[in-house]
Amino acid sequence: MGLGITVMVVDWRRLEAIPADERVDRLYEESYAADDVDAGWFWPGERAGTEGATGTVPSGDGAPWWGVYEFRRTLGSYKPHFWAGEAWDDARDHAEPHLRDALDGFLIGLGIRWDPAADDDDDVPLGEWQSELMLHCPPAETSALAALWSRAEPHLDGLRDDFDTHAARGPRSWIPDHAAFAALLRGWGEVVGEADRRGWGVIGLRC
Repeated sequence: MGLGITVMVVDWRRLEAIPADERVDRLYEESYAADDVDAGWFWPGERAGTEGATGTVPSGDGAPWWGVYEFRRTLGSYKPHFWAGEAWDDARDHAEPHLRDALDGFLIGLGIRWDPAADDDDDVPLGEWQSELMLHCPPAETSALAALWSRAEPHLDGLRDDFDTHAARGPRSWIPDHAAFAALLRGWGEVVGEADRRGWGVIGLRC
């Protein structure tokens, strides 16, 4: 299947309390409990495979400090996310400016789309543990993504006809049409919204 991604929402204070050189391994160890989740949320202590589960089995201070979100119909693969970015590149010139600006920022922030305005010389060096991740969004960045999504989402369905004309990949692809594109993005919207509501961040583990 190739490259995969496990998307987690994480209590940043709890994460930063773990020694830096142990954080990634700890996240992998914790996330193994969610291996059997088909779609939706998994929180520590829940029965794996329950879609949209919302339990709160204690972890340390009496509440879970992480959750895993499994995107529907992706099988954990990163390919749908990559192809969503490619499809957006084909569709964006046909989007209204307010949707284009908000969705550009949202997808760039998630690493799904390359930022054409970025200057490699301006990149902030990541610490060793962050560089091992596919996605690293502390709470402030997550909050900014949630704000971008709140601007983009109400206008997403208005792109349907143009998307299906210019960007649909066909029935055998990961992003066959606008419905699949919108569903994937709404999954990301759910992730950043839940993390922002809790004051947490978002992590993407390579798998």
